Amino acid sequence: MSLVRLKIKGISYSQTQNGAYALILNEVDGDRKLPIVIGAFEAQSIAIALEKEIKPPRPLTHDLFKNFADRFDIVIKQVIIHKLVDGVFYSSIICERDKIEEIIDARTSDAIALALRFNAPIFTYKTILDKAGIFLKFTSKESEKEENDDSIMVDEILQEGETVEIDQGASDAFTELTIDELNKELEKAVANEDYEKAAKLRDEISKRN
Repeated sequence: MSLVRLKIKGISYSQTQNGAYALILNEVDGDRKLPIVIGAFEAQSIAIALEKEIKPPRPLTHDLFKNFADRFDIVIKQVIIHKLVDGVFYSSIICERDKIEEIIDARTSDAIALALRFNAPIFTYKTILDKAGIFLKFTSKESEKEENDDSIMVDEILQEGETVEIDQGASDAFTELTIDELNKELEKAVANEDYEKAAKLRDEISKRN
């Protein structure tokens, strides 16, 4: 079976289902998206790995695993999403130590959080993408904003099986703040380990610069 390389398109949260997040993977050489529903902790950990500017004051679980692996010369070579059963994705982490490869089963969200920290490629089989991959549908207005959109509403994934990509932007409260106030709020959010808020603040700061 042929492997298809994936990249992370973005993460979004459900406004109707508490604790539900969607991780959207995009095939590198195509337009199909692979939506995977994940938990809040895993969404936070993946978001932190994507947001290079945000550094937690203490290591998260996946950061701890990375530090442990580095200490013992363990490298994650790649992650493969190898099975889809009843809507649940199964993944394997391909590790190497002393030129010996090992395959470890993992939840897909954990595997991707670790792949980001090791800069390891993410793959799935073509058969899985054929079965679960989707094409996003845009209105003409949404198409114009596609390059700036980085989140997908999970509610459509959970309820309808298809997604519409939108630009969530910053909250009204953030748009009222000055750059100095935004930076102070960002420091406070990181100190309180509120990384979802920190990511939104960082996005608003980036828009001003």
